[in-house]
Amino acid sequence: METTWSGWLVPGRRRAQRPKRMKKKPDKVSEPDDMRAEYDLRGEVRGKYARRFAQGTNVVLLDPDVAAAFPDSAAVNRALRKVAGLPQPASPS
Repeated sequence: METTWSGWLVPGRRRAQRPKRMKKKPDKVSEPDDMRAEYDLRGEVRGKYARRFAQGTNVVLLDPDVAAAFPDSAAVNRALRKVAGLPQPASPS
């Protein structure tokens, strides 16, 4: 018996099964493990100490022209201490 297009629309009549043509995706794509064993982060909590770290940190963004005037953060701290009238810390001997 040949199934026609209109035959598919008749209630109670089963449509002929077509072969599945779509390929299945693999369950999980495995990537090469290039991380060292000592950096295994399974079971860790992301951002566990972020709040505690942020409480003791004061980040200040400098304009590019101001940042160019200082070679490093130590120079910025020395200049700010002078402007604020704070004593310079003792340098390590």
